[in-house]
Amino acid sequence: MVRDVFDEKQLARLFGSLGVGHVRYPTAGSSSMSEAQPFYVNSPYGITFAHNGNLTNARELRVFLDKIAHRHINTDSDSELLLNILANNLQKTGKFRVNEEDIFTAIKDLYEQCRGAYACVAMVAGFGIIGFRDPHGIRPLVYGRRATPDGYDYMFTSESAALEALGFNDIEDVNPGEAIIITREKLLRRQLVSSKTFAPCIFEFVYFARQDSIIDGVSVYKARLAMGEALARQVVKSFNDQMDIDVVIPVPDTSRVAAIQCAHKLNIMYREGFNRNRYVGRTFIMPGQQTRRKNVRRKLNAMALEFHGKNVLLVDDSVVRGTTSKEIIQMARDAGAKKVYFASCSPAIRYPNVYGIDMPSRQELVAHGRNDEEIAKEIGADKLIYQNLEDLVQSVRHYNPAIDKFDTSVFDSCYVTEDVDEAYMSYIEGERNDDNILAQLSEDNESVGLFNSFAK
Repeated sequence: MVRDVFDEKQLARLFGSLGVGHVRYPTAGSSSMSEAQPFYVNSPYGITFAHNGNLTNARELRVFLDKIAHRHINTDSDSELLLNILANNLQKTGKFRVNEEDIFTAIKDLYEQCRGAYACVAMVAGFGIIGFRDPHGIRPLVYGRRATPDGYDYMFTSESAALEALGFNDIEDVNPGEAIIITREKLLRRQLVSSKTFAPCIFEFVYFARQDSIIDGVSVYKARLAMGEALARQVVKSFNDQMDIDVVIPVPDTSRVAAIQCAHKLNIMYREGFNRNRYVGRTFIMPGQQTRRKNVRRKLNAMALEFHGKNVLLVDDSVVRGTTSKEIIQMARDAGAKKVYFASCSPAIRYPNVYGIDMPSRQELVAHGRNDEEIAKEIGADKLIYQNLEDLVQSVRHYNPAIDKFDTSVFDSCYVTEDVDEAYMSYIEGERNDDNILAQLSEDNESVGLFNSFAK
């Protein structure tokens, strides 16, 4: 947690009027502490850089930076690649100091070089802050301002909720393919690429975003209410006239809003049956089945008085590996539930995410190669109900019809950048599988990888 790393004493030591921070969540490369962001290069101009997303042509860029640009890369992180592509583009100016036009040109060139998902914030020493977003707008990026006696403070972040908590207003999205430069004197924004399909990641609305955030003009809270209504229709369709659900219980926390609305539409009692330990993180991104299984029990405690003798419908945002779902269903049975039905606010996740969400390889996804009945058996549910993909998309698009489409690749394998083939999939799955991640964790000595050995 951020508050465990930055206490008041450490924050008091920070000085200056510009800064870049990042909550670390590696999705490609290794899990080494050397990949903690932000990254920094002192040449040219002293650039600090933070990135949310994942590049799909990282291997090509690494070769370019090594053999053509002659820039040394210290880690396996694609964020460091993005930083060095930007730095190399700025280096071409040959100027003692760059201006706004130079930076816009460098970012426009970066758009032509880099493929994938990237929401980026950079700081050029003594000059200003820069924010830009990939041409498809896959990962979110917003900015806002806060009035002070000396003018305005500006801030970029992934979600509007963070800005509101700090008293910022006039919050706007950074558009896909747009770059914004904020200096001491002014704010400049420019659309650098406009020909790509706008396709934000729908999983932000299902799971990642806080419910009080607004992303790309869509209230996450309202979208989840709509997901709950659509899920209720799927439940009715699945049970027909055999409905025997006594109570609807959410799996805390992201599914709570959808579960409330689902129960309301079904006219079935809603209850809180799980107490959540807020000091255990997200389990589906933890490495190793045993670790995930153990932490589910630490994270949630089932209250028997809400389960005993009842047919229960558990509502969760998604089913990824199935480890968490299986443990939760067993906890409900241990608490005395007669039958346990399981409803997912998203469709079956059968394919990996390559745009910045740390989802596992296809073989580790419980839905890959299985139908709904087989998945239900695997996780121990009496019945499994999935959200319909069209209903999910409409639940979000309803609040902003201007969104052309969404990245729904984890459900349908349609990757919006159109460059994900079997070779790339095999490569990224090799990077992400549990055995590889656990091996990296065991070897990590928290030192920066300077490659101080002879090249192989």
